[in-house]
Amino acid sequence: MIDFIDRQLIELLQDGLATVSRPYALIGQQLNLSEDEVIVRLSRLKELGLIKRLGVIVNHRKLGYCANAMVVFDVPDTLVEQIAGHVSQFSFVNLCYLRPRRGEQWPYNLYCMIHGKNREKVLQQLDHLISSCGLSSVNHEVLFSRKCFKQRGAIYKADSEPGKV
Repeated sequence: MIDFIDRQLIELLQDGLATVSRPYALIGQQLNLSEDEVIVRLSRLKELGLIKRLGVIVNHRKLGYCANAMVVFDVPDTLVEQIAGHVSQFSFVNLCYLRPRRGEQWPYNLYCMIHGKNREKVLQQLDHLISSCGLSSVNHEVLFSRKCFKQRGAIYKADSEPGKV
């Protein structure tokens, strides 16, 4: 399974990677491991399913992207995967994923996120997406963010024993 060093590695990762040219080397220094050993351990933890993925969390607002819209579509189930494949190819689409419908009150099954510097630009990009993907007859909603919540990755430390995963 996993050893004490793997547990320490996971704990270090949950605070995010340092913004340095070689973050795994820095982690390795903290754990008395080489950069390669850190990468091998991470690969093994991923293979075991203990780490699902490593990803970047971007603070769009700090980069000047203040118009953030979640667009939800009611795409026929027979076409949703094909349409999602097209939607996800647009450079301005940051996320694209499927969700189950929630009855008549929330019939949407395809979600995508578009970040822009202003609402007008986001709506222009959305119009381009809709016309390019043939979605003009598909019911959709545009939900602009009003508030920015703290974004962070998973926390693995157990409350019962400090330092235990």
